[in-house]
Parts: sequence; structure tokens; C-alpha cells
Amino acid sequence: MHGVPIDYNGPRKADLLVRYLRKFVAPVSIIESDSAIHQFIESAGKQFPIFIGFGLNESVVVEFARKYKKKAWFSVAKDFSEEVMITYDFDKVPALVALHSKYNEQSVFYGPFDGEFLEDFIKQNQLPLVVPINFETLKQLNDDKRKIVLTIVEDEMDQNSLALAKTLRAAANANHDLVFGYVGVKQWEEFVETFNVNKGSELPKIMVWDGTDEYQIVEGFESLNGDDNKGSQISRFLEGYREGRTITKRVSGPSFMGFINSLIGIRTVYLIVFVVAVLMLIHPLPSKAKKARSRCRL
Repeated sequence: MHGVPIDYNGPRKADLLVRYLRKFVAPVSIIESDSAIHQFIESAGKQFPIFIGFGLNESVVVEFARKYKKKAWFSVAKDFSEEVMITYDFDKVPALVALHSKYNEQSVFYGPFDGEFLEDFIKQNQLPLVVPINFETLKQLNDDKRKIVLTIVEDEMDQNSLALAKTLRAAANANHDLVFGYVGVKQWEEFVETFNVNKGSELPKIMVWDGTDEYQIVEGFESLNGDDNKGSQISRFLEGYREGRTITKRVSGPSFMGFINSLIGIRTVYLIVFVVAVLMLIHPLPSKAKKARSRCRL
């Protein structure tokens, strides 16, 4: 589905199999029970975001389902229990729930369900509220035109960094016009060096990156330091950014797409070297086999 292989866990009988697959081939899948909701989410996997409309007519989302079909799953639940409402954290209908199973995140939209408001919600929820920066998510960020609030930490898996990610998530929920991301020096040193960050830098470091050659720091808030409340520091940072109290700097490495292309180039070189090495190993085999047959004849 969407070019990504997934396991088939549905029924085997012909008529049921066709009905099951039709749910996934159609722009909007129709779900009619609690168990079907859980089955749909499990079958869709974690590669793409899932949008489920509760008490919503499929005609409301079908246009956007066609537009974003290669990037997300869309469905409409016709029948569901209060337990489902509790599970997916919505308290009234109609509601559109966006799920990012991979990141254990979900968002709810209560409307208005017309025009740009609905599409904005769908576009903004193509990514989780806080994006861990890696090669794959960099490509996704390239499709999103919002600026990126980038936080650089020592180690993404450190307990302090995980707590900071939760604080960033709260800030992202109140600032949907920006994308929030974080990356660890330990996880991707080559990337963070382009922002003049090294192992001796004061971390966590926070900035707003435009995705190309420039990023901005806010005067007095280049780093989130000390034991002060990180949430209030981030709020003051965003306030300073919106008020224009910023200093513009240039990345020391390639631009957004240049960085991606450079990584692709490196991977291509490794692949070519590997193929050549394999061919060099295979090439002598026929001549050796021929010599062996010649000896047998003698």
C-alpha cells in the first residue's frame, strides 16, 4: 500500500477478501465497528499518518483523500462506541482524528470542515508535532513549507532530552504555523555541525531554520540553559522570534536539498563500490572453472 509492503491479515474467502481490500484501495475507507477501526489501524501500519472521521460524511474528506492518498490513510467510522471516543480523545462529533502510530501521537479537529481549514489540518498533520530529524524525515520536511524550530541536544535518548521533547510538543500544539524538530549530536554529528554546533557547544541549542541556507537565533535565547523552566524559555524564544529580535546566520554546509542530495550521492558511491567489488570476485570464477575442467580431461 502506498508503495510500501505490508502484511495481509484479512479474511481468505474471495468475497470477504475483495471487500477487505476495497477498504484500502478506495480513497476513503468506510469502517462500521470498533473492531474494524482497530483492524484498519493495525493493517495500515506505522509508515503513514492515519485520518479517521467520526460522525463525518465521507464526501467531506474524499477530495483531500485523493490529493494526499500517497502520503496518508483516510477512513470514516460510521458506528463506534464511547470507548472509542475515550481511546482517541475526542468528546463530540463530527471530529477528524489524526494518528501517528509510529510516534504515539494524535490530534483532533472539530471543524470547520470546509475549505482551507480542513486542508490546513491535514497538511500540518502529515508530520508529528515534534519531528526527530533523520535522513527520512528531512525528505518529508522538504515537502512542508513551514519554517522549522530546530532544537539540538547532546543525545536524543537521554532522559532530559526526552522530557524536553514533551515540552516542545506542547509548544508545537500552540504554534501550528511552525514545524518543531530535534536532533542529537550523538545521533547525527555531521548534520548538526552545519549549524556551527560541536561537542563543546552549550546545549540544548534552539533556532529557527528556513530549510535552505539560513537560520535565525533569538537574542539572549540561543541555548536553553540552566534549571529554569524549559517551557517558559521556549515561549520567550518564540515571542522574540515573532517580534523580530533575531540574528540571521548561514549554515556552514550545504542547503536543505543539497544536504539530502549529498547523502544520496554518498550512498550511491558506496553502492557502486560494492557492486564493482562483487563483480571482481565473480569474474575470475569462470576461468577457474574452465581450468579445472581442463585438468579433468588430462
